[in-house]
Amino acid sequence: MRVSDFQFDLPEELIAQHPPAERGSSRMLVLDRAASPDQPGTLTDDLFANLPNHLQPGDLLILNDSRVLPARLYATRAGARTQQNSPPPSGQIEVLLTERMGTPPADSARPGENLWRALVKPARKVRRGETLHFFAVDSAARTKGPGLEPADPIDNNNIRGAEGPTLIRKTEAQPLLTAEVLAAGEFGERTLRFAPDEDFYGVLARIGHMPLPPYIHRNQAAQPDTAEDRERYQTVFSQKAGSHEPGSAAAPTAGLHFTPEVLAALIARGVEIRYVTLHVGLGTFQPVRVERLEEIQLHAERYTLPAATAEALNRALAEGRRIVAVGTTTARTLEHIAAREGKKGPTFEAHSGSTSIFISPGHRFRVVGGLLTNFHLPESTLLMLVSAFAAPEGEPDRGRQTVLAAYAHAIRERYRFYSYGDCMLLL
Repeated sequence: MRVSDFQFDLPEELIAQHPPAERGSSRMLVLDRAASPDQPGTLTDDLFANLPNHLQPGDLLILNDSRVLPARLYATRAGARTQQNSPPPSGQIEVLLTERMGTPPADSARPGENLWRALVKPARKVRRGETLHFFAVDSAARTKGPGLEPADPIDNNNIRGAEGPTLIRKTEAQPLLTAEVLAAGEFGERTLRFAPDEDFYGVLARIGHMPLPPYIHRNQAAQPDTAEDRERYQTVFSQKAGSHEPGSAAAPTAGLHFTPEVLAALIARGVEIRYVTLHVGLGTFQPVRVERLEEIQLHAERYTLPAATAEALNRALAEGRRIVAVGTTTARTLEHIAAREGKKGPTFEAHSGSTSIFISPGHRFRVVGGLLTNFHLPESTLLMLVSAFAAPEGEPDRGRQTVLAAYAHAIRERYRFYSYGDCMLLL
């Protein structure tokens, strides 16, 4: 198959710019895959709040509890590459932290080497050997006040929703974080080494921004995050913030719909709920840059399977109970672990690892029997995974046709798309 086979046209006004007024009030399109041979699947328009009605007592629901980091930062260059007697460089560098490299020590008094993979832009300005300075910006004084001045020059076309001058700290202010560029890769990828800081995640929470995707228009370079984005781009069941915990560079968006009330209703229904942790990074949201599916290679992302979840999975499989994955990150984690076990069938054990599994039409799902997911971008690996799940065995292209037909229905019915949008349940 070609990547272009997964193209569809979406009216821009259907891209959700904000979450629904109340968490959990999203719409939900239900796709019943158990259709007759001449039907591609039965569609039902419903509400997410009715999810418990669509699941059965004994179903095992698995969610991704990774916490989203405020991973988008804005830096200034320290001038390591400027010529002698030239003025220091100006303008801002956008830095998106995508993965912490290595395992930080448990002793918070010894934070160790703080290496991160990151995406930077404009990438051409950030070379190996550069030093980046990250400054505090007073949330009450983004447009005026001491320590702020317009960044000159800066290309506002590269800033989402830019309005007016972008403001940064003056160069005489003390940076709260400093990072050296150790390596440069393709498409803006960089390896950064941050200077040791015992409260690195605390500083990140103070000066970082929620890593909203580019189709959600915010001028984060000039404005602090809204309380709405800080709260609603995080699941209610995400891990608590810790001094040395890694996290995600994007939200596991299918989980954003859940409320404590829906979780309680699922438990009352007899649905068992367990969690995995996959820290979302480039493997999930990096755009596809090849033409054919067989050429796609994903970046690895780290996951953890807790003992309680491993035991619950083994019981469900032994008893023939359905396993429902919340989100493509959860589905990829479960299918990756199942594939490690070989042909004898999966036996789950608690462990941590990494996965770069790419699931496309033709994949045989060994664990996942139901999938709750948001509506995804055209030509994305996430859309390919959903198409694979919708396909009857032996008919890989039928899943693609079924999902694109469901998306066409969602567009006609004015569903809201992408991270802050509505969801789809495939059973």
